Amino acid sequence: MLLAVGSLAELTAKFRAVWPLLDERMRRVVAANDALAFGYGGVSLVHRACGLSRNAIARGIEEIEAGEAPEPGRVRRPGAGRMPLTEADPRLMAAVDRLLDDQTRGDPMSPLRWTCKSTRTIAQELSHRRHPISHTKVAQLLHALDYSLQSNRKTEEGRDHPDRDAQFRHINAVVKRCLVQGWPVVSVDTKKKELIGNFENRGQQWRRAQQPERVRTHDFPTPDVPRAYPYGVYDIGRNTGFVTIGTDHDTGEFAVASIRGWWRAEGRRLYPAAARIVITADGGGSNGWRLRLWKLALQIFADEIGVPVSVCHFPPGTSKWNKIEHRLFSFISSNWRGEPLRDYETIVKLIARTTTATGLTVTCRLDRRRYPTGRRVTTEDMRRINLQPDRFHGEWNYSIRPRAPRP
Repeated sequence: MLLAVGSLAELTAKFRAVWPLLDERMRRVVAANDALAFGYGGVSLVHRACGLSRNAIARGIEEIEAGEAPEPGRVRRPGAGRMPLTEADPRLMAAVDRLLDDQTRGDPMSPLRWTCKSTRTIAQELSHRRHPISHTKVAQLLHALDYSLQSNRKTEEGRDHPDRDAQFRHINAVVKRCLVQGWPVVSVDTKKKELIGNFENRGQQWRRAQQPERVRTHDFPTPDVPRAYPYGVYDIGRNTGFVTIGTDHDTGEFAVASIRGWWRAEGRRLYPAAARIVITADGGGSNGWRLRLWKLALQIFADEIGVPVSVCHFPPGTSKWNKIEHRLFSFISSNWRGEPLRDYETIVKLIARTTTATGLTVTCRLDRRRYPTGRRVTTEDMRRINLQPDRFHGEWNYSIRPRAPRP
């Protein structure tokens, strides 16, 4: 009895020292070897010393007596453990694929059509169909079936115009020709208007853990909440941006005022010999091809600078192809992500500090002038505009030349 007590203490100390260094198989082999060395009662003694079950020690004794070495890298013999779920339920993979495929095809009767398609929801629906499974296993099977988490992608552009591609080729030819001649080519558009105040701004930025920027819970705009209207002018040839932050309304007059601000601040210095200014714009908004005020304001601008202004509009539904969208506006959104736009100064500074690895630089200024809406441009006003439509889609492609000065 004293021998057993002494042996138990020695064994316990021994196992405590080496146990963390052994894998599952080596633990039961070492325990089994000590049990054989003690002879009768050795299994019970080793069981109390190391904590392994008697069955595990017995399996270790069988392995020692059989003298069979396992395959390299294996802890258990082939076939040990539970059968894979896909083998126990051969129809499981097909059930998962069918469940997701019904939803992908837009089947209105799919149970996932109007629910959150999380792994837990899918696991619950499979269990209802007599395929019990956990949500973690669902994730593994989805990866095996070549599924992945994906967000929406904006590719549908609505009904295509028959001359959509031809207009793209026309714009490309005009831009290339003018860049070769050293004339300014700018892409213009209005970025999404922003609420000024302590409102949420989507995106994330690095901060200390558990210290998020606190903003207002609701961001429902009311008439007393100020807005910012960023209108951008992107110089395609020089990879520079000029953004005007409007505080009143986004009108055709404001759009041309922004272009005028770019010309006065940068354009006339960079292009002193320019024989023409080429503008690429989308087909709607404050610079839309149907907007009379836009053309009237361009005529006034052309008269001021004495240089013709040529405009090429992108076809309907293709505004995202405009260079300014992915060469300027996207980087501005990335630069101010997660930063509440509390005042106009914050917006101006964040935009002005937007840069890229390809050398983009941005100038930003604030325009507090009033641009009232509802201004009428009569047919007589349109007749006085020196507008010359191009032969190809003159409604999209036109030039506005300076009018002769009055005597």
